[in-house]
Amino acid sequence: MSAALDPVDWLLFSLSRAFRSPLAVFVQIQGCVICLTLAIGWAFAAYVRNREINRMKDAMKCGNSFAFLCHDINELEHTNQVNLPRVTVVMPLKGFGEHNLHNWKSQITSLYGGPLEFLFVVESTEDPAYHAVSRLIRDFKDDVDAKIIVAGLSTTCSQKIHNQLVGVERMHKATKYVLFLDDDVRLHPGSIGALTAEMEKNPEIFIQTGYPLDLPSGSLGSYCIYEYHMPCSMGFATGGKTFFLWGGCMMMHADDFRRDNYGVVSGLRDGGYSDDMTLAAIAGAHKRLITSPPVAVFPHPLASDLSFSRYWNYLRKQTFVLESYISRVNWLMNRGLFSFHCYLSWGFVAPYFMAAVHIAAALQIYIKGYSYEETTCTTSGLLLASCLAICTLTELLSMWNLTRIEVQLCNMLSPEASKLSLDYYNWSLIFVALLVDNFLYPISAFRSHFSQSINWSGIRYHLKNGKINKIERNKGRGPKFTDLGGKHLYGKKGAPPKASFLSSLARSLCQWHQPKKYEV
Repeated sequence: MSAALDPVDWLLFSLSRAFRSPLAVFVQIQGCVICLTLAIGWAFAAYVRNREINRMKDAMKCGNSFAFLCHDINELEHTNQVNLPRVTVVMPLKGFGEHNLHNWKSQITSLYGGPLEFLFVVESTEDPAYHAVSRLIRDFKDDVDAKIIVAGLSTTCSQKIHNQLVGVERMHKATKYVLFLDDDVRLHPGSIGALTAEMEKNPEIFIQTGYPLDLPSGSLGSYCIYEYHMPCSMGFATGGKTFFLWGGCMMMHADDFRRDNYGVVSGLRDGGYSDDMTLAAIAGAHKRLITSPPVAVFPHPLASDLSFSRYWNYLRKQTFVLESYISRVNWLMNRGLFSFHCYLSWGFVAPYFMAAVHIAAALQIYIKGYSYEETTCTTSGLLLASCLAICTLTELLSMWNLTRIEVQLCNMLSPEASKLSLDYYNWSLIFVALLVDNFLYPISAFRSHFSQSINWSGIRYHLKNGKINKIERNKGRGPKFTDLGGKHLYGKKGAPPKASFLSSLARSLCQWHQPKKYEV
């Protein structure tokens, strides 16, 4: 009978029949399990975030109008505020983009009541961020203690790590905690206070961290970034202990850097590529505690012009971190993550290809009037495809629900800011991003493994034995914009910003009363 079939139909029916083999059925069931596992993880993360929302609502019902700062309004009493420890915020900068000004302003207008200093660290005065930050500091000079530091070029580690280490070298001698922030972090007014309070409650905490809430701009690349970060978000929504660490927000004991405890300085300085992966490895090796409070979720609007090529560059940098390591154990863990992630990524995508074949075969049978006996197909393929569709819908709903709750939490934590919404949420692009991101991850990971080099913000780093051993700078020959924020990477030395930029800067600054800065 099969000889009478159209060649394309014959191939389609043959594939459908092959995809009903025990191994293929296992792969398809595995895809359903992956979807349901993600859905359950996001549901738990949503529960943790929603519990914090309910706590804030209960506090407000009891008369605490400042629940977005602290649950107990008595903590805002002057007697408690004057005893708060000094915190230094170190922000390594590179380039200037559409959201940076808003982010920096949210950082320096913190409502933390204790002594607080901000150190903006740039590579050189040629960095476009230098002039933008200089103007911002001048406008707030009477309200905040902020400085801009020129760190110079890194020679033994990534430029970001070099800027961070120069920042901690220049921090106030009385600083108790140092908070590292990326320039794409949009803080809430009470974020620094919440992180500090947890450090004070539990001195055993080695690092406190948080995680970004990506806000896609509408392009496929931005949705791929959103989808890439979402599985990790469940590891940060534990409400306490976690094994995950995000370099965009890390609060640590300042003395750990002054004394090089656990080798934090030497581990970062001597060939370090990724700050968070290096510090997470140190924490694991010395059994130190990493925590993530439930309020440590930060809005992260992605660039409006985030192209697919910039997403690919970002994915390359993310997979490249698994090539860096500080010890044999760390290498083994990274190899395990590499293999596990690649297996799950393609194990997630393969069932959709199989389901598409089953559906296409069924449609051909219906359209052309074939009998199932003639094509040797059965309805079991459609049953598997239906199960996958139900599990996928469950997964997408769970992802949307977590995003919805985190948007609500962010709105409550920043009552003065423009309200975030999910009006832009595009379900079709999210589903496509799920497939695209998981298909490309193993390709990116293998390319990183065999190349052992990466271009990060115009600087090419080469690894040897897990550490940076060569740095190449070819100004103007690499990318001109960063991947997520679309920041301009290059500017003219000593040149003031253009008038249009200054006008935008002035319009963006809003009035927010701050206490006078603390004198050294």
